[in-house]
Amino acid sequence: MQRASDTDDLAELVTNQHQQLRSFVRTLGVDADWVDDLAQEVFLVAWRERKSFDADRDIGKWLRGIARNLVRNELRKQSRQKRLLHEGLSELLLKHSDAEVASEEHFRAHGPELRDCVERLAPKSRRLVAGRYEDGWNASDLADHLGMTSAAVRQALMRIRQQLKHCIELRIAEASQIDGRFTT
Repeated sequence: MQRASDTDDLAELVTNQHQQLRSFVRTLGVDADWVDDLAQEVFLVAWRERKSFDADRDIGKWLRGIARNLVRNELRKQSRQKRLLHEGLSELLLKHSDAEVASEEHFRAHGPELRDCVERLAPKSRRLVAGRYEDGWNASDLADHLGMTSAAVRQALMRIRQQLKHCIELRIAEASQIDGRFTT
């Protein structure tokens, strides 16, 4: 059973540290709408781990460390959820595919659009695409190879995927308009 002093200790901790912790969490790049939720989670983790806290340490520093770890975990979760190249591009490709279209026939049908769109990219963007999707390099390898940071590589690849998606959609739309003119 919980002792009254435990509850009082938690209330005092929250009262004394809440505002500073919220400010710190916001400086870590957490969306303003989620700052309170993450701060609350920090206090819950601190409560669960209270027995591991060394009373000689600075409590604020300990809470900020917990906050940093929670933000790192969110980043890892977010990167795991981004296994698809681009959600919109995947949806488009799935929409245009079925069991038999997944074969080489599908690539022959839309491969020219993709190749043409990749060729239209700036040289550095083409190197990023080739390194990632032809050579299979991850963001860290590409960053080292191209003299960029991993974050910059990931951001650039996201923008390139958006460009390619837009380009492919335009190509397919243009092709269907041309086909429509010849069939009417």
